Amino acid sequence: MNSAFNVQLAIFKPLWRRVAVVALCIGWALLEVLHGNLFWAMIFGAIGLYCCHQFFIAFDPPEDDED
Repeated sequence: MNSAFNVQLAIFKPLWRRVAVVALCIGWALLEVLHGNLFWAMIFGAIGLYCCHQFFIAFDPPEDDED
């Protein structure tokens, strides 16, 4: 799948990277809510929810070619 929104890459195989990306996006959304910037909170919240779905529900990364 060649798409600008494709996050199912081999770099995200380690669980800690996927958790870090989702936590960063959701945390940033909460920070924006606290500062009253609802537009940016919705943007980062949507990105965080999308990544959460892609990383933990639909995650199927390509196989590495390294042997």
